[in-house]
Amino acid sequence: MVTKVGIFGYGQIGTRLAYGAALQKDMELVGVADIAPTLAIKSLKARGMRLADKEVKLYCVDPSRTKSIEDAGIPVAGTAEDLLQEVDIILDAAPGGIGAKNKILYEKFKVPAVFQGGEAGEVADVFFHGYANYEKGVGQSYLKLTSCNTTGLIRTVDCLDRTHGIENIAVTIVRRCADPGDTHRGYVDILKPEPVPNHQAVDLMEIMPHVQATGFLVHVPVTHGHIINVVATPKKPLTKEEMLDAFNAHPRIQVLRIADGFNTNTSLLQFNRFAGKPFADMYETVVWEETVTTIGKLAMYAIYIPQEAVTIPESLDGIRASLQLQTDRLEAVSLTNKYLGMEPKRRLW
Repeated sequence: MVTKVGIFGYGQIGTRLAYGAALQKDMELVGVADIAPTLAIKSLKARGMRLADKEVKLYCVDPSRTKSIEDAGIPVAGTAEDLLQEVDIILDAAPGGIGAKNKILYEKFKVPAVFQGGEAGEVADVFFHGYANYEKGVGQSYLKLTSCNTTGLIRTVDCLDRTHGIENIAVTIVRRCADPGDTHRGYVDILKPEPVPNHQAVDLMEIMPHVQATGFLVHVPVTHGHIINVVATPKKPLTKEEMLDAFNAHPRIQVLRIADGFNTNTSLLQFNRFAGKPFADMYETVVWEETVTTIGKLAMYAIYIPQEAVTIPESLDGIRASLQLQTDRLEAVSLTNKYLGMEPKRRLW
């Protein structure tokens, strides 16, 4: 049986969710819903209304704005309510705060949904991560992803926690201040700190309550990627080699070397462009090999978070959990990984 999926919000994340859903061989992307002929919607039209070589229908969230989309030469298949009558589940990628309003509509049509990390926690039954707490999402109608930073961070902490146990972590996050195109943010030539603890540390403890976490965050004037430095206290001795072995075995973690040219946030973006990756994206969390080390009982490493695509796998895991397509965690994430081209594990370089 094929699961029918709809996307609400076709922007920076919605485009990636739609593409990722279209790749899942046990899912059908029915359509996407938005409100205006944005650049993302126009790009869908330029693709012939197709993603991953499959037709994608567009639905208008506000019927009064249908004409503005059609006037741009973009076909509209119906309203958001029409879409909800055709799907089994929604991936909500609407701007923060809009998802809670959309939920009223989802409840009306008895359609479950998976919300992105920018939405308030109250919107969901479960704060969800595919690897760390998949079981808590099984059979739940409304799941909320952690943020891109938290999603990628949890992958690495959960990875080490399952092999050696992790008592606590302290993180320092160097955070891009805006997505590409967010010109209204206007951050130029500044470093903007946030109070301790940052929300990523707090959210990690929500997903992994047995790990104590704190962290410091600085916004920087770039638009691609975040860097997180992690200092962890393992429950039993952990060597650099053991950390690298664990990271290398994880399908959603890529270990890369600064010495191989992966020395900046933009080098990763450029590599994915040159390699012909869709949207120049990568789904994996990157661990820089040269940053993996130990000092006394502490384990340290630095990671790169590709913010535009890193939550896509966990969003698809959310579909599997919510609809109970798979109740076993490893079976579920393995299927998501397989259809996204991440399993069997392939090295980026």
